[in-house]
Amino acid sequence: MRRSVVAIATGLVALTVASCSSGEPSAQQPTSSQPSSGGQQTSGNNSPSPQPKAVALAVTPADKAGDVPPGDPITVTAADGKLTQVAVTNQDGKPVTGAISPDGLKWESAEPLGYSKTYTVNASGQGTDGKPASLTSSFSTVKPGRQISVSVNPTDGQTVGVGQPLAFYFSSNVPDKAAAEKALKITTEPKVEGAFYWFRDNEVHWRPKDYWKSGTKVTVDAAVYGKALGPNLYGKEDRKASVTIGKKVVAVADGATKQMTVSVDDQVVKTVPISMGKRAHETPNGTYVVMTEQQDYTMDSGTYGVPADSPGGYRTKVAVASRLSNSGIFYHSAPWSLRQQGNSNVSHGCINMSTENARWMQEIGSKGDIFVVQNSGGKPLQSWDGLGDWQVPWEEWVKGGKK
Repeated sequence: MRRSVVAIATGLVALTVASCSSGEPSAQQPTSSQPSSGGQQTSGNNSPSPQPKAVALAVTPADKAGDVPPGDPITVTAADGKLTQVAVTNQDGKPVTGAISPDGLKWESAEPLGYSKTYTVNASGQGTDGKPASLTSSFSTVKPGRQISVSVNPTDGQTVGVGQPLAFYFSSNVPDKAAAEKALKITTEPKVEGAFYWFRDNEVHWRPKDYWKSGTKVTVDAAVYGKALGPNLYGKEDRKASVTIGKKVVAVADGATKQMTVSVDDQVVKTVPISMGKRAHETPNGTYVVMTEQQDYTMDSGTYGVPADSPGGYRTKVAVASRLSNSGIFYHSAPWSLRQQGNSNVSHGCINMSTENARWMQEIGSKGDIFVVQNSGGKPLQSWDGLGDWQVPWEEWVKGGKK
């Protein structure tokens, strides 16, 4: 019995000691922050420390590449390390400008290359293992079979009305329209929703969903140089333009009342008598955009296919004229029809008004202003006639036109 009592007492002591082990660990007990014997040292989040590696350098275009479009950038990248130096030169030793990014992971050229040139890339870097590495690569740019140029309307520095589309005219047809759109960079402040629409294979316009807001700043960068726009067809040179959207001027010419109402920034400022197209020469109905403004301009029916010396032809000089369409629709001064203005339509399709009112219109407005013709008895304005962009509903516009 005494032996049993001793065993029980010994067990109670052991339980008492075990029940106190939730306090500070004893010096002999390992803690979670200490590696077990023979184990790998780990960080506080239990993930292994990254192993040092040699830097991996890569160049685009690839080494020995040929027929590279000179509008494409050269890039040099570093993985598992950083770039320390990059030098790119052409066959004549002329350097290509560029810069290494602040994080040291990428170098990119900052200027276009030349056609039919060979370039050499020398790049150096350092890996996370601290060891240097270098790379040399070369490539050649394409010799273009044909080059294509582009012009931009409006031009740099102009202030235009709220209806002005951005029109791009190429010197020949563009087979790769997606590549062309990618090269035409448009920036606006504030940002607006807009899209491209191809009227012809060599003509594309960009316009916002709704009329521009006055004060909008527009920057156009037609960066077509060196870009492949079709089989062996490359852009010749870039075009740039910075444009400001002016005040909102809208004229509504009504063929039924023979009156034109003009508003500025949505406030009616004047109503003037007019005369529009007579029978068989009805002015097309629709939303026009003022294309150009002229003074002392000769109105010539021959510009739209009617010889001046034929029946119905004319060649008349006017003091003020603003073009509304390529087919010959203008608003212009017409002192010879003052009696008919406000009473009957007697023109060959143009909007006649007094010299005083025509001059006033040009003074308050600019190219890009909206000019609406309604109740004229004429057919609808064709969207391709001049800048009839607003004749195309947005749902149709975003489909891109003649792709």
